Amino acid sequence: MSKTVCYFILLSLFIVLIIMISAALGAAQLSLAAVLKALVGGLPGLKSLLHGETVPLSHHLIVWDVRLPRILVALLVGASLGMAGAVFQGLLLNPLADPFTIGVSAGAAFGATVAIILQGVIVGLPLLHSFGIIPFFAFAGALLSLFFVYFIAKSEGRLLPESLILAGVIVASFLSALISFCKSIAGDNLSAIVFWIMGSLSGRLWQHVYILLPYFIVCFIIMQAHARHLNIIAMGDTTAMQLGVDVHQIRRRLLLFTSLLTAVAVSISGVIGFVGLVVPHINRLILGPNHRTLIPASALLGGGILILSDTLARTIAGSTEIPVGVVTALLGAPFFCYIFKKKFNGSR
Repeated sequence: MSKTVCYFILLSLFIVLIIMISAALGAAQLSLAAVLKALVGGLPGLKSLLHGETVPLSHHLIVWDVRLPRILVALLVGASLGMAGAVFQGLLLNPLADPFTIGVSAGAAFGATVAIILQGVIVGLPLLHSFGIIPFFAFAGALLSLFFVYFIAKSEGRLLPESLILAGVIVASFLSALISFCKSIAGDNLSAIVFWIMGSLSGRLWQHVYILLPYFIVCFIIMQAHARHLNIIAMGDTTAMQLGVDVHQIRRRLLLFTSLLTAVAVSISGVIGFVGLVVPHINRLILGPNHRTLIPASALLGGGILILSDTLARTIAGSTEIPVGVVTALLGAPFFCYIFKKKFNGSR
């Protein structure tokens, strides 16, 4: 059995184990056996495996209506950020690139900030309530920032990696200044703005899973289909064009879908850092730079790490929930320093 197959098996087992543990932990503690029974009892066609045993209604409600949708949202958001990080780093040829490099997260944060301040004004719009006012504005803000980044970076119909990163820094800095201004006039809404910007999966339901899942599936298929092109682009634009790859068209296409996936994920979870930055580096150290394995591995590991982080966020401080973005930063920053030092020392 190859190293790659073993790694994917271990990742899959890690995902299953962390889902079970996360579903068991919380204000009402459940045993792993109770979680397994509740899961099996709720799946169509598998109830016969319980051999007549009944699942308490409270266990079914806790697992299926409260914890499982939140876990699946964490899985999809983490998978989206991890996968987007791998593609951004491959496209921009920059190991520090992640889903936030081109200003998408800043746009989402600004949109959410505006929504929180204007909630009293826009509360009467029923169409927005079906999606959620804050996610709707966050998604719109992310797309708007993406439009400005592309507008600034585009030159003679081409998108160059260095111009995209610089445009992202410019737009993110401008939006950060606007967010600071909004905070200064937010009054009683200040704590809500700060909590959203730090990222949280509290209160996420099945409707959020249904919103994110189709975007994730479509974008994953597109990114995986371009894995070979990403491997060639990693050799440099000139070499890739000599090998017949339309670098600018592929870069434009993948940036659009990667940014769209990031915008949807961030609009649901808030700003969650380090997953998209650290996860591709871990997988690259284990599997190497081949994007055919790097993209799915980053999706699995990103999902697993965010489920773990969210479980810690809602259990480690008792009844007080910590923003999950704080947990990912506390876990991710020291680990990224270790990876950076190891790679730096290894290259000398």
